Amino acid sequence: MLHTLEELDPTDGVQVFGAVVLLMTAIGMEVAATALLPRAQGFTDPGWSVLVVAGYAASIWLLAVVVRTLPVSVAYAVWAGVGTAVVAAVGYLFLGESMSWLRASSLALIVVGVVGLNLAGTH
Repeated sequence: MLHTLEELDPTDGVQVFGAVVLLMTAIGMEVAATALLPRAQGFTDPGWSVLVVAGYAASIWLLAVVVRTLPVSVAYAVWAGVGTAVVAAVGYLFLGESMSWLRASSLALIVVGVVGLNLAGTH
């Protein structure tokens, strides 16, 4: 189990690449589940509710697998930050949600924060 990015051996590139692929998959599943949340109608529609809960469960399970390789602080920050930004973009592009300059700027700050955490973890 790795606890810091400094502990990563350069020969572990394949393992890290696999963890990053799983992390992106976890983010995709979380975004899909969140985008389907309105269809669950407050968990009163059983079919959509099962899909939403299954999507969240799969996403968390993948995140748990990822933290075997990547530091939890980095993996969670990326999962939460990228997921939040992508959900906001999906809401704007496909769900009819508004996007103000303040909202867009705030999302950009989330992305900058995730990048900053990753850079800080490598030094």
